[in-house]
Amino acid sequence: MLDTIDAVMAALRDNDARPYGRQRTVTAEELVDAADQFDDTGLRAMALLELMEAYEYDGERSKAPVVFARVLRLWDTDPGSFGEWATQQVFWRFKWVATSLLGTPDVPLASVRRWHGEMRDRYRAAGHGLQPYYAQRFHLAAHIGEDVQDAYELWAARPRTELSDCHACEVRAAASHLVRQGDDAAALAAWRPVLSGESTCAEEPHVSHAQALLPLLRQGRLDEARSSHLVGYRFARGKSGLARSVGQHIEFCALSGNEPRGLEILAENRDLFGVTGDPSGRLDFLTGVEVLIAGLERAGHGALTVSGPPGTSWTVDTLLAHLRTEADALAARFDARNGTPAVGTRRRDRLARRPLLAEPLALGVRAAAAPELAAVPVVPAVPVREAEPEPDDFAALVLRARELQLLGHPDADRLWRRIGERLTAEGEAVVTGAADADRLGTVGQLRAELAERRAHAALDREDWEEGAAELRGAGDLFEREGLAGRALAARTRALVAVLVGDDSGDGSGNDSADDSGNDSGNDSGDGSGDGNAAGTARAVDWAALDAALARAEELAAAPGGPALADDDYLVVLQCRAYAAHHELVLALPEPPEEPPAEQAGRFALAVAAYREAAAARGSVRRLTVARQYAADVAARQGRITEAAEELRTVIAELEEAGQPWHTPRAYGLLGQALLQNGEQAEAVEVLHRALAAAARWADESYPFAATYLMAGHASAHLGDTGAAIRALSEAAGRFDRKGPAAAGDAARTRLQLADLLSGADRTADAVAVLESVLADAAAAGPEDRLFAQARLDLARGLYTLDEYRDAAEEYLRLATLLEGWTEDLHLRTMVAAEAAVALALADRWEAAHAARSRALAAQEQWPQTGPVSAMLRQFARLVVQREGADGLEQALARLAEADAVRERAERVEPDADAWYLRASVHYERARAYAVADRYEEALTEADLAITAYEAGGERAETPRAEAVRLAALIEGTDLGRTSAARARLAAAVERCRKYGLEEAAEILADLRERLAD
Repeated sequence: MLDTIDAVMAALRDNDARPYGRQRTVTAEELVDAADQFDDTGLRAMALLELMEAYEYDGERSKAPVVFARVLRLWDTDPGSFGEWATQQVFWRFKWVATSLLGTPDVPLASVRRWHGEMRDRYRAAGHGLQPYYAQRFHLAAHIGEDVQDAYELWAARPRTELSDCHACEVRAAASHLVRQGDDAAALAAWRPVLSGESTCAEEPHVSHAQALLPLLRQGRLDEARSSHLVGYRFARGKSGLARSVGQHIEFCALSGNEPRGLEILAENRDLFGVTGDPSGRLDFLTGVEVLIAGLERAGHGALTVSGPPGTSWTVDTLLAHLRTEADALAARFDARNGTPAVGTRRRDRLARRPLLAEPLALGVRAAAAPELAAVPVVPAVPVREAEPEPDDFAALVLRARELQLLGHPDADRLWRRIGERLTAEGEAVVTGAADADRLGTVGQLRAELAERRAHAALDREDWEEGAAELRGAGDLFEREGLAGRALAARTRALVAVLVGDDSGDGSGNDSADDSGNDSGNDSGDGSGDGNAAGTARAVDWAALDAALARAEELAAAPGGPALADDDYLVVLQCRAYAAHHELVLALPEPPEEPPAEQAGRFALAVAAYREAAAARGSVRRLTVARQYAADVAARQGRITEAAEELRTVIAELEEAGQPWHTPRAYGLLGQALLQNGEQAEAVEVLHRALAAAARWADESYPFAATYLMAGHASAHLGDTGAAIRALSEAAGRFDRKGPAAAGDAARTRLQLADLLSGADRTADAVAVLESVLADAAAAGPEDRLFAQARLDLARGLYTLDEYRDAAEEYLRLATLLEGWTEDLHLRTMVAAEAAVALALADRWEAAHAARSRALAAQEQWPQTGPVSAMLRQFARLVVQREGADGLEQALARLAEADAVRERAERVEPDADAWYLRASVHYERARAYAVADRYEEALTEADLAITAYEAGGERAETPRAEAVRLAALIEGTDLGRTSAARARLAAAVERCRKYGLEEAAEILADLRERLAD
């Protein structure tokens, strides 16, 4: 009941603790009505100021001037009823009203200027400096595009006052001015203290992260752009008052090649279409969305379903028309009000922007929206070489495609796609009417060859069953045309195509089953794939492969000349070699154990036969494939030097033969072998060569994802965190393009990326990555440890960011997931303990105590002494922080529980690090007694902590130094025994320096000096 002044004040305090949003705004409106029933100016002013703040941060700025008018009437009537805070807010919020009026096109410019005059006069009368007034004059000039530099200098040259915007917001304003002037480099230099987190406020650095995105892209500072997007969007997401920032993040996605991510952000924020209380912010939001949607329309995706204003289904085409109509009209209203074209010009300039990067910037987060866009880069990679021309003559086109196919040239795929398009468009006449029809062959042969190409495409996207089916179909078509050798080759490839999906790695060995010639057998992805146990893998059909070899020999010896081309014969041998490689890899034990004799012998015979036949027929391409199979097995058995020598020979032979397009896979295998051997620096160099060569030849089937993953691991081992983050982000994005089959690989890569980001103190980035992993968690079963690990990491990341409420929710979700587990039950104890602390820090004490009880109960069954003891110590600290001396009894009870947990652990596990647990409890008990002004007992406990730390040896020196610091503070400051405290500190300083703890020594020495003063 809001029937007393105290009740309304309490409700105002409660509402102030709520996050900004509709609930807080509606409650604030109700509290204004409740306050009006009392003749209390101070109460009514507080309620109005709370309502004004709710409007400011809930996208309802246009309502603020009416509310502030009521505040001013109260102020002018009874200023003495305003407290110190409310008095300061009256003058502060003149700026809010100025911003609101400027951002509403229905307010005449003359009214905006009159308000500026009112602000100036009241500031002068109250004795305040005028720098904030000149700041508003500058914002007006920048908005209408007149006398901008003069207004900027009048503001920037004036000293700051207590009513100036905070330092971070002023930095943003200055940097944004430099961006509008076209000086991105100077803007980013000005932004440095904000973007680095040195200068912050309620909205910064997050708003600046959004505004700096495009300058960072244009300056080539891609790592910072990625981080600004990840960190900044998390803050802006779903906030009505930050619609402008959301639009800037969507625009960034459009211009960095991340259209699927942009569509996902749009879907998450579609309710912002209904936020109309800040017309200026709305215009910027709509324009950012239009940049994305217009780009999709230009790319031919007009029929794609997208998110738009709720209540209607939208496509790219319909949403674009809606956006243009509303945003153009809104910009025109601003320009008509302003009498200048500045707002419309800025909008047109944004819409004229095009993607800033040649390839998509890997963000490290998954975008589930529009999978048809995510399957391939929106900005296609352009080979860094002269592409093979496409002959206009159809016969010449087919003959050249066959030549390139025989060489395994990557341009063969493009020519075959063109052949298929022309056959569909022009019909069979394009074949039968060709000038060179005899060499071209029949329509049936061409259709069989196109079926082969479809098979290769299916294998490239890891659809093994479809690939095998297409190969079998191609075999039937070849047989029908009397091409028995081609039919045999296709059917044999079908036999091994289905094995590829069983391989560990990313499936890059699929080329062993196709005829593209990129046949490395590189089916190891450095742990990048799901893999399959040997017991569940598909068995090799050796009877069918033996029959295929017999048939090949029969065709090769046919009277009247061989009915089997050399390359078709080699394909049969290659399939046998691949099958033997596949079988051996699954059976290989860990080195140095010897491989099983049966599989090893079959592999040796198959590869030797393939190698000899390739050499006899002069096929360098096939010969090097055989070498790569042998090198891969050698590397897996720990014979790294042998493998590396073999692979270097392969690379040299391919270069000498003029077939460099086959080198990327050999480089990839070599990089993997070097990484396995601990030669990370050379591995990074070789893997980058592999990636560069694959990009140069536009090899779409190359395992980019696995290679980037290995490069990331190698860079991380070298301590090059930036390079590792870039590589893992790219790897995750590449796995995404491969579709649902690689979803597990993508998630695992992101877990590694998040771990790397956390280790680099980029926790906010890590949290954004983990949130994207858990977007798929709904599909996870109760035993899915991948998502459980992601949720644990996310909870800890949110905790580190002081987002305790969200952290607690993640811990509770994880606890629910763990209820279905039958193994690793100790995790229940750990999660309950960590959840309890997060709940306490979120001020949800009832739930926190319930979680503490669960943790203590679980400790009896599945002990996790360290986390449980830490929970109890943290509870003790938080209780006395919240309640002071009144909380001492409860704090001591928690610490007694911590001692009991330790004592039980010592009985069960005598060698446990009990010294740390004992010392830590003494330390917390000393702090609790000190807060309660029981200093003698506090000093006794601090001394007991120091003594207990002695048992920990050198590793306990840092916490021991902290215990000495606490003891000296109590002894010297609270008990007045300055000499004893200084002597204690002198000894501790000397001891810290002995152990190389210079920072601790400096802290203790500084305290000693302060005690002397």
